Amino acid sequence: MGMFRKMRSIFHDDWCTKCQNQMDEMDRKLYMLPMTVGHYSSHKEAEYYKKNLYRVNRKSEIPAGQYACGIVSYKCPSCGHRIVKLSIFLPVRDQEKYEDTIFFEHGELDLFLMENN
Repeated sequence: MGMFRKMRSIFHDDWCTKCQNQMDEMDRKLYMLPMTVGHYSSHKEAEYYKKNLYRVNRKSEIPAGQYACGIVSYKCPSCGHRIVKLSIFLPVRDQEKYEDTIFFEHGELDLFLMENN
């Protein structure tokens, strides 16, 4: 059973990497990035996102050709481990063309997310 849970946690973003239990979604937010079509570059540093994310309430507020970032924060009910998932995408005609998914597991964005509620 432990091996099955470990395998499942690898393929599910909402499963704890520490204890392999399903995590609770704590918060979900939408931001705009200062990148436009043809100018996307991947960033793995939390500092970049802290400085460049602009909070929006819905996708309709994002100008055409501008990248967006959906952020979901998870917390494990068993061990308390926290993960923040960033999904970078380009909104195109009511669809989302995903570019990148980045995870932060060491609290790098926790304060930023609390301050930008």
